[in-house]
Amino acid sequence: MAWIDSLFKRMVEVGASDLHMTSTLQPMFRLHGDMVPVEGCPEISAKQMQQVLMEITPAKNKQEFELCCDTDYAYEIPGLARFRVNLFTDSRGPGAVFRVIPEEILTAEQLNLPSAVTDFCFLSKGLVLVTGPTGSGKSTTLAAMIDHINKSRADHIITIEDPIEFVHPDHKCLINQREVGGHTESFKRALRAALREDPDIVLVGEMRDLETIEIAIETAETGHLVFGTLHTTTAASTVDRIIDQFPSDRQAQIRTMLSSSLKGVVAQTLCKKKQKGRVAALEILVVNSAVASQIRDGKTHQIPSTMQMGVKLGMCTLNDSLEKLVKSDQVSAEEAYIKAVDKEGFKSKLNGLGVELNLGASAKAEESTAGPAPAPAPNLAMGQGAEPPAPLPSTPQPESEAPSGGAPAGIGDPFERFKKRRGQ
Repeated sequence: MAWIDSLFKRMVEVGASDLHMTSTLQPMFRLHGDMVPVEGCPEISAKQMQQVLMEITPAKNKQEFELCCDTDYAYEIPGLARFRVNLFTDSRGPGAVFRVIPEEILTAEQLNLPSAVTDFCFLSKGLVLVTGPTGSGKSTTLAAMIDHINKSRADHIITIEDPIEFVHPDHKCLINQREVGGHTESFKRALRAALREDPDIVLVGEMRDLETIEIAIETAETGHLVFGTLHTTTAASTVDRIIDQFPSDRQAQIRTMLSSSLKGVVAQTLCKKKQKGRVAALEILVVNSAVASQIRDGKTHQIPSTMQMGVKLGMCTLNDSLEKLVKSDQVSAEEAYIKAVDKEGFKSKLNGLGVELNLGASAKAEESTAGPAPAPAPNLAMGQGAEPPAPLPSTPQPESEAPSGGAPAGIGDPFERFKKRRGQ
């Protein structure tokens, strides 16, 4: 068993979403949205970190990490969970972030997805986007939607991911999952190939560049249902982001294509609950004739107003979703305000509810814990009688032999590697 597996076990048991490993620092969990040190785990030197991370890294990713100073892959502990991994190098040395991917796919019912979102699963063609900042749960929502299709329809689904996160069993659908770097060279190459693989539904894990976006729109126009993700915070900004990717002389054409192919946008933001855990606030855009006309005519600034009038179709603005979470007492007014994009509009909603916004008190509370003597970290131990984490791996050389300043011996300075590749 790898040394880091003990941290993964603790991570799953306490319900943390991410594990952050940084050279010379104590490992940290993201627990219910907050960063907290892993109690009982020592600081890990850069040389030790190199050993810890390389112990679980596949050979091809070791080569990529050595060449590019970062790499992505998935790591699995059977019976526990899968983990999405990003290795990187920073000023302290090697580091990594691990995101837990539960073995069990949460259903649309468990996530309380609105009917407007599950209705997207029964479209025959078109483009549906799930958007939000990093760590907002886009992958979880998409996995629930694919699972819903898998149990309801008899279709062929192709997913293109980097890396593969949720592993879908075949229920009613045939599902082919392809990983960028392992099973295909790039998103755009896999997406072009998908058109020759007789798909009904294509999931694009990340629409990173202009060509991938263009092929996704073309695929949606040619009679396929395409799901994709973007790192945008609102429905209107999603439309603008897609159009702005293209040169100005092509934007009118893309507006026309997008107005006919885009069927919906789900923009989500995770909020900390009052007790513990997190809940998603969803902004939902259902593209009707009015929205399609606004996209085609370049009047995307009118989309929020159309969404407010489209409640019967299942549309919902981010502010309306945050207001519901405050009214149901799941989320504090201060947390909802921080997550709101239109803050003035959300203040008006809070005034209408008679809820007082007290951001000053929150700031004072943060200041009181930010002094020279910080509050102790929450107890993240596995419980009484549990085994302590395995000892850190030994290093081939004593730490004192590592040169002071810069990267430790045996690891190499990333900037020097870049210079060598450039012939400097």
